[in-house]
Amino acid sequence: MPDGLIVIDKPAGWTSMDVCAKLRGALREKRVGHAGTLDPMATGVLPVFVGQATKAVPFAENGKKEYRAALRLGIVTDTQDTSGTVLSTAEADIAEDALREVLARFTGEIEQIPPMYSAVKVQGKKLYELARRGVEVERKPRHVTIDALELLGRAENGDWLLRVLCSKGTYIRTLCHDVGAALGCGGAMSALRRTMASGFTLDDAVTMERALAGGAALLRPVDSLFRGYPAHRIADAQTERRCRCGNPLPTPSLAEGVYRVYAPDGTFLALSRCENGVLTSQRNFFST
Repeated sequence: MPDGLIVIDKPAGWTSMDVCAKLRGALREKRVGHAGTLDPMATGVLPVFVGQATKAVPFAENGKKEYRAALRLGIVTDTQDTSGTVLSTAEADIAEDALREVLARFTGEIEQIPPMYSAVKVQGKKLYELARRGVEVERKPRHVTIDALELLGRAENGDWLLRVLCSKGTYIRTLCHDVGAALGCGGAMSALRRTMASGFTLDDAVTMERALAGGAALLRPVDSLFRGYPAHRIADAQTERRCRCGNPLPTPSLAEGVYRVYAPDGTFLALSRCENGVLTSQRNFFST
């Protein structure tokens, strides 16, 4: 069975689950999942995990993400992007300096109210299911972090182009909506491309066409997700057996921190943490 991950350059019009479903069929593997949902109109980096690698999804979801977004001022929609129904329009003759000043207010830790058209659940119901029925409910604000919010210029159609580096859970649609509200003219996201997620960039990504044609041959090893951590190779078969049984490993000479742990033959076994001279598995990736 195939195991590993593949970084997809998600095309517009596809849901993230559409991508997984296609790969599930092409690879003939039921265990396929993704890290970090992209809306259908968005494109760009979507890490997809296959087989044993699906165990790594929780680790992949929590990292920083980077986007290139287009902001259209003077419009408010029910989805907070230009795919939705227009609720209002206004004049939007905003000077670049005024926009830069407002963008500065949205850097650092901010609060966002999740949009109604999102998969967030309230009392067991997904918000987008309620929104499609015309129901709007109160949503609690969430804390997110905008590490960078850079104005890149303007597109040919006049939309403003932004670079956003942010934490997990940030809605770029909502950011565009809130920036427009702060300017007093309204705003909506008109395009979105994710350029980095889980440490992978567009340079690492392949098209769906190439992924479906190349199949398992394009899968990256799951330990590539953790390439930022140092490696530790177990010295002998007895210690490997202890690791595979889930036992902590005495490692008095190992510095504290998180490690990629390998068997003597180089097989990736686990992501583990060393504390007080003991190496304890955080997640095992070997087949049982």
